[in-house]
Parts: sequence; structure tokens; C-alpha cells
Amino acid sequence: MTTWPLEAAALFERALVCEYASLTRDGRPVTWPVTPYVGDGSLDVSTGVTYPGKAERARRNPHVALLFSDASDTGLDRAPVVLVQGRATVRDADLQANTDRYVSASVGSGFAGMPWFVLKGLGWYFARIWVEVTPERMVWWPEGDLSRPPEVWTAPGDLVVPASDPAPKGPRLPSRSSPPVDWRPFAERAVRLGEPVVTMVADGMPLVVRSRSAERTETGFDLRLPAGIEAVEGPVCLTFHRFGPAFSWQENVVLVGTATGQGSRLRVRVERALSDWSLPADRRVRSFLGEGMQLRKRLRTEAERRGQPVPVVRRPRA
Repeated sequence: MTTWPLEAAALFERALVCEYASLTRDGRPVTWPVTPYVGDGSLDVSTGVTYPGKAERARRNPHVALLFSDASDTGLDRAPVVLVQGRATVRDADLQANTDRYVSASVGSGFAGMPWFVLKGLGWYFARIWVEVTPERMVWWPEGDLSRPPEVWTAPGDLVVPASDPAPKGPRLPSRSSPPVDWRPFAERAVRLGEPVVTMVADGMPLVVRSRSAERTETGFDLRLPAGIEAVEGPVCLTFHRFGPAFSWQENVVLVGTATGQGSRLRVRVERALSDWSLPADRRVRSFLGEGMQLRKRLRTEAERRGQPVPVVRRPRA
């Protein structure tokens, strides 16, 4: 970590949310907002054992990216916008240790004040797979000014990236829900969430940036990219999101499609919306607990696929 740019490292330590991009089997990017954590020479994110897609994509193709584009609640003045491209290591060989780490890291934030007997029943949520991202390249815009050329950092040539844990046995469970039939209602909701994060694919790596502007069109969106970033034609993902203090609520819209463009201009033809799990402020508890009823059975199955007992929620050690 001491070799990382100081301006970026300060943001990594404090950021509540980053945008995490991974690639599907056919090389299409998928990007979701997640909570980042600084690991041992890595930047770590997690996903639920009951919805392991973010991790399974990284296990198949370790080329991933993180974008730190929102410094809300960090206390940093004029924070940079930082893109991290690297390789992922998936950790799910010890689900209990993973769960303990996530409980310890999260109970003081969005779960502050929640009774312990309630937290103990949320194993379906706290049971985690960790994805450790070893940075290979960073691109950042000082003071978050996307109109200025970015700066670039590259990892030393002797960088070692650990291997992922072995993949679980047996077929994956089917998706929890069917994708929306019509993406247009989601696009209408998306425009209320601010400028999107756009993910392209360049040289086999996700390229994730915050757009400088976005205009709704009949077939999708026209975007203006940050300085120093050229449009890449091909598969694309648009991620619109916002969140409340201490990540107490969140709204997400993710649209995928195909991009064309030149220079800093990118035209996105949206093809479909992805199923999302938003927790709006006025329905947070109901939405959260409603998901839990469906995911408890999935937790047992996913633990069995890994030959492990179902992890339990344990009180963090002092």
C-alpha cells in the first residue's frame, strides 16, 4: 500500500462506496456499487454467498476494476476520482471467517443500533465471499476534475497476485429473479440518480469512468467521457446509483447494451436492464427483510456446494 499514490490511498481508506466491474463469460462488463475495504496490498470487496455472481465472474476472469467516484461522507475536500484496474483473488474456502470479517466491518455502519438478536438472524446477508483486488494500474483525476488530464500509476513488474480458492462443486443455483422485460421504465428512474458510471472493455480489461454528462435518447444515452478517456466501441454497462449517509439506503439502476462513438463522445444503445436490489429510504426495512425470506435456503445450498457448514453470525471480538 505504501507504493500507491498518496492522494488515492487517502480516498481508499475512507470511501463508503466504489463501483466494482467484472466480466461475463462472453466478455461483457457488469458494474455494481459495493463497499470497499483496504486489505493487505489489495482493495477488497464482498458479495453475499447467496448471490455469488460478482465473485464467480472474477474467478473465471480475474481482470476486474474499481472506480472511486463518490467521496460522500469521507470528510475529504476535493477528493480525486480514481480508477483501479487489477486482478482478483476470490476467497470462499472459509465462509465462517469471511462472515466474521464482514460482521466486524459492517455492524457499526448501516446496522448501528440494531439489536443483536436481530443481527443474529441475518446470516443470509452477512455470509460473504471476499474478492481481493490487487491493483496493477491506477488512473486518477486530481480534485475530481474530470475535465483535466488524469495521472497514471503502474504497479512494479514483480507484482504477485495470489490464486483464487477452488470453485464450488455442482451446478449453480438459478437466478433469483427474471430480468425486466422492458428497460425503458428503469431508464426513466435512472435519470433521477445523477450522471452514470460507464464501463467499457479495453484490452480485455473493464474500463470504468464517471461520465461528465448524459443525455437520454430514444434508444439509450449519449455520454461525454472524462478527459484522457477515448470511446471504446462494443459491450457497455451503465450504472446509475446514489446512497444515503453511512450507506443507510441505496438506489441502483444498471443498464447494459452496445456502445459506438469517437473521442470523448459515446452513444449507448441500451438492450436490457439488470435485476437490482435497491433499498429506498422509505421501504428499506421491508425490502431488506423480504429478500431474507428467499435467501435463507440458498445459503444452505451454497454452503453445501463448498463442503462447509452454514456460517453463523457471531458477536465481534473486542
